[in-house]
Amino acid sequence: MRHALGIDIGGSGIKGAIVDLKKGEFSTDRLRIPTPQPATPEAVADVVGQIAKHFSEELGDGPIGITIPAIVQHGITRSAANIDPTWIDAEAEKIFEERLGRDITLVNDADAAGVAEVRWGAAKGHPGLVIVTTLGTGIGSALIHKGELIPNSELGHLEIDGHDAESRAAASAREREGLDFDVWATERLQRYYETVEFLFSPDLLVVGGGVSKKADKFLPLLKLRTEIVPAELRNAAGIVGAAWLAADRLKNPDVLIKK
Repeated sequence: MRHALGIDIGGSGIKGAIVDLKKGEFSTDRLRIPTPQPATPEAVADVVGQIAKHFSEELGDGPIGITIPAIVQHGITRSAANIDPTWIDAEAEKIFEERLGRDITLVNDADAAGVAEVRWGAAKGHPGLVIVTTLGTGIGSALIHKGELIPNSELGHLEIDGHDAESRAAASAREREGLDFDVWATERLQRYYETVEFLFSPDLLVVGGGVSKKADKFLPLLKLRTEIVPAELRNAAGIVGAAWLAADRLKNPDVLIKK
């Protein structure tokens, strides 16, 4: 299998592209459609349907992977970050499949990005425990051990010093509080990553999200035992990871069990 469609649902835009699964890169231009407001399951499914239709000729009967900013357990979304609260406990995978008239694979957005970084990005071929974090409005996370995803880690919601971690360490917190990169790194990120390091003993930490483009301003300030590096695929990671997971599910249907 050479190609799959990846669709990445975000708070402001829903993006999709055909992915070359050998190279881990787009084989078509990306299509972006603004996320509907309110971002209810039915409204989002309609936009996903538009994107799937746009790429139908190139995709044929190839697999479709979709990311969503939510915990995804056996096709059901158990949370809702930056999308409508009606997604909580929704049969999301079934909703998309009924709208598209075909099977799909639904995954957490950070999990998809993490898989892409391990297969083609900053952690390519790493044999140990890799933790990928995305610093944005919140903190997304993905745990990959020896190439296998451990889904729905939600490490942005660790309680650290009495606070939900992402409320103090996310990129949005830096912007909201007007923190310089050095203050954010030494007072917020240091505490966050040293806690993650102590709890999980990773072999590699990868930092994604839009702020990773400025990694040179904050990563060198962190003092950790674990190597920590910026992500490489950036905005393409979710689409690429979703496409690969959808293709992998066809080969290994028990990896992501459908309810």
